[in-house]
Formats: sequence, structure tokens, C-alpha cells
Amino acid sequence: MNIAVIGGGAAGFFAAINCAEKYPRHAVFLFEKSNKILSKVRISGGGRCNVTHACFDNARLIEYYPRGKKELRNAFSRFSTLDTVQWFELRSVKLKTEGDSRMFPTTDNSETIINCLLIEAEKFNVKIKMNHALQKVLKLSTGKFELQFQHGEKFTFDKIIITTGGSANINSYNWISELGHTINPPVPSLFTFNIPGSPLKGLEGISSQSATVSLEGSKLESTGPILITHWGISGPAVLRLSAFAARWLFDKNYLATCYINWFPEMNEEMTRTEIFSLKENYSNKKMSGISFHGLSSRLWQRLCLLSGIEAEEKCSEVNKIKLNKLVQQCCRFALQIKGKTTFKEEFVTCGGINLKEVNMQTMESQIGLYGASGDARKDTISLIFHILYSAGQPYPDEAQILSQLDELNKDFGTYEATLEPFVFDKMQQMANQRDSNAWIFQTWASFVLSVGMTTTGVIYLPVDLWVKGFVGMGLGFSI
Repeated sequence: MNIAVIGGGAAGFFAAINCAEKYPRHAVFLFEKSNKILSKVRISGGGRCNVTHACFDNARLIEYYPRGKKELRNAFSRFSTLDTVQWFELRSVKLKTEGDSRMFPTTDNSETIINCLLIEAEKFNVKIKMNHALQKVLKLSTGKFELQFQHGEKFTFDKIIITTGGSANINSYNWISELGHTINPPVPSLFTFNIPGSPLKGLEGISSQSATVSLEGSKLESTGPILITHWGISGPAVLRLSAFAARWLFDKNYLATCYINWFPEMNEEMTRTEIFSLKENYSNKKMSGISFHGLSSRLWQRLCLLSGIEAEEKCSEVNKIKLNKLVQQCCRFALQIKGKTTFKEEFVTCGGINLKEVNMQTMESQIGLYGASGDARKDTISLIFHILYSAGQPYPDEAQILSQLDELNKDFGTYEATLEPFVFDKMQQMANQRDSNAWIFQTWASFVLSVGMTTTGVIYLPVDLWVKGFVGMGLGFSI
């Protein structure tokens, strides 16, 4: 039997490896349209590779999927996060869990995961074909499939596993729809909110560790960290909400009002009580100078200003009208969404093959295709919250090849595990990348260059020697 795997990401490699390992008499081919394989694995996690997330409760795990969670119950019971960890450990790749429950190889290097997959593929004789862009698939009368590639080559296979990932372009699904599948139009599913003319302008980079974001006209909301950006708001709470509200926002043409509750641990009445108590407890202090429940001082000052409270106004001087406005700013801070910004370079979609046309027990579609990554209409709240199901379940006749799930980023790769439920927070990602070799080199290069140029400037200053010495001494102290 000949098996074709379409897509050279982590999902494709994992599917191909498991097929070849469990059925060594079958010929397994992996086709990649470009000249690079596992490219998204290499850059994930800031070059460290987020392999999975330490969520070992399947009931909780499915809650991270805005769509398709019911269909995934059975799939997760067959191959879970624990199975992922054990799969890598059996191949001498140990994973570690960090404080936010993300799991990385102990080497902190994505090459560890890449090398593991490449070694396994070679070990089980997976035939890798790069620069093979699939153009058309024909289902033959024999039940087999003929694959036609752009450069003219044709191959016949008994089984096909699709691991190409999701796509924003519905035309990318043409060859699947031509086989008879219904394609749900893809729409963006992981993005930040554009807020032109935002009342938070000037506070870029400030974050709130816990806030609730909701959308007017819907029951959708999300709680978590929020980051104020140059174009609007971002962070895990926003990204999660964008995933769950993907189609709702698409239908609204990304024009909507969102509300932020900066203190989700308190209801509006509790917030009102605490804010009004400031008038008595801190009567001689400036209202804008109060530290209120850990909120950024600059953000608190902005909320006060938007409530009509002057910078020098003392708590005792603030009237009830302004206090009530401040309560509203804290509990229902309104922002007008006008567009979206794609998170990072990746483009995550919700859409693809209609799940009603897929047997979730076997992962086989009604026309005999198998799928992994973002090919079916399901996705998660994170760029890499993914499961790779090709762990060797039987497929019809001999083996049900299970390859799962939506990588929320084209084919960011399923690492046969559920990858990171808490979105790549930009601030966390910056922290992860801060000590990379490139960062260290840039830091030292900038330091040496600035000191060197400053020293040169001091030497050639047209002043007396004692002045140069004095300035040089100052430079030394600064260093």
C-alpha cells in the first residue's frame, strides 16, 4: 500500500513517521511544495519550540477550542498531551514545563525537535519530496488517488493524509472541493483589535495582568492579560476573544464596540463602593496618584482624566458625577473596533472541510481522505495549540490513521500534542527571545559602538586636556 502525506510541517512528519513505523511494508511519501521542511517548527517559541501545554485533563483541553470541541472528545481520548510527552521521551527528547505550563525541550532549542522528527523519518524510510506543489487530485475507479503536481509528475496512492494547514484563501481548497467536499469559507481567527483614535493612545506597552473584554451585542467575553499597542489592544484576552468571535466579527466587517472591565475580580457595585471610599480614606491625596488594585499608574491616571478628574484634584474634591464616570471607565471602558491586525506573521483561520463530512472515529472523510492540522473546520485559541493525531490508530481496512488538529496557523505544525492553550503573549514572547544569541550580539555590538564613538568624540573635542579628562571620567562613571 502507498500512502501520501501532503505537507512538510510537524503534522505531516508526525503522520508519516507513525504510518511508516506501524506499517513498515507500506511505502510512505511526504510531499512539501517548498524547498524547506519544518520551517514553522524552527521559529516557534522564539526558536525554542513550544511542543505542548501541560494540560492533561481532556475535558479541560477541549474548552480551548472555539469550534469542534465535541468532535474532539474521542480523538483526545486516543492520543493526549501525556501521549505526546511520552512519545518524545521514548526518543530521548525530554520536555520541561515552565511557569505558564508551556512545555519546551530541555535544550531550549527547536532543532532538538526537528532533528528528532528527521531522524525518525529516516529511520522508518519516509520518502521526502520537496518542491512538489500539488495541483490536482483525482479519485480513480479503483478507489485509489492520482496526485498531479505542478511540474508534471503524477503518482498513485491508496491513502492520502492532508497536513497542509489552514489557509485564508478559499482557492487553496479547490482541489479538495473538486473531489466533492464542502468547504466552509475560511475567515481570520486570531488577531488583535484596531482602535483608531483610541483614548488609550500614548500608553503603548502598558499591560493589565487580568481584565475582561466583551463585545456589545453578543454574549462573548474573555478574561486574561491585555496589552495596549500602537494600533489598539492585544494580549491573550483579546486573541482568545478574536478566536471565539471569529465569524461574528467577520459578519460585522470588524466594526464593533468592545468593553473592558479592568477589575474582573469585582462586580460593578463592589468597584463603586471601593472608588467612593477613596474620597474619605485618601481625602488629601490626589485621585490620579492613588494606587488602585495594582493597575498601572499611567493607566489609572488616564481613566481619571477621561472621567473629568483633573491631575491635581484631591480625592475629597471629586464630586459624585466624576466618581460615577470613573466607575464606568473601570467596569465598562468602551473602545470602537475598526479593523483587525494579524497576530505576528502567521494568519490563523477558522474554516475548511465541513466536519459533518468527517468520521471523527477514524478521521476519514466521506471521500476517503485523512486530515491533520488546519484542514478541517476547527481551531484553537492559540497559534500552536495543536494535536497531532497520526499516532497510529487503525485506518479502514488496516489502519485508521488519525492525524489531528488545527494548528491555527496555516501549518504551524501539530506536534501531536495540544500545543499551548494560552496564546503567545507578546510580552512573554519578547522575554523568551531576549537572551537569544542575536539579542546578546546586538546588545554588545550597540554598547561597544556607542562607547567607542563617544570616546572618539571626547578625544577630538577642541578643548583643553583637563576638560577632556573631566568628560572622560564622566563617561567612565556612566559605563
